[in-house]
Amino acid sequence: MKALLIVDVQNDFIKGGTLAVENAEKVIPVINGLMDKFELIIATQDWHPEQSAHFDKWPVHCAAGTQGADLHPGLHRDKIDQIFLKGTGNKDDGYSAFEATNLDLAAYLKKKSVSELYICGVALEFCVKSSALDALKEGFQVFLISDAIATFSQEEERVNQEYAELEKSGIKVILSSQI
Repeated sequence: MKALLIVDVQNDFIKGGTLAVENAEKVIPVINGLMDKFELIIATQDWHPEQSAHFDKWPVHCAAGTQGADLHPGLHRDKIDQIFLKGTGNKDDGYSAFEATNLDLAAYLKKKSVSELYICGVALEFCVKSSALDALKEGFQVFLISDAIATFSQEEERVNQEYAELEKSGIKVILSSQI
């Protein structure tokens, strides 16, 4: 089975949020359009405690229980089967979906007989990349849907370099139209 993993499409990462990723709102309609193509849809949410060491590196964002931590209202949340919370500890960055603390993502996917994991969301250089690399380590065939991923960097050369590095590791980079 194939599953769609939506990484951190949360208010604080979208325009107007405390750690907004430029143009992140543009991936939401692409992600919504992908949902009918998958039997299983899961999502992650950063869910940081107010006093997190993570905020020594980043502005306060996605604090547990705040509006900033909520999934963006434009995302079709009713189609999401399960949400995985990450970054919940005081010293936990929680970049990877596989660091979720409310459920074991790898065990969940294996129990559902998932072999192919398609990943989209925010932001390529951090949480998407970490999740993809960990998915590969867990034995899943991993696909990044590039037109459904927001990037911190707006420099095309830098973004292409990130994708090239991920492809070298065995991850396939595709467009939503290829699914």
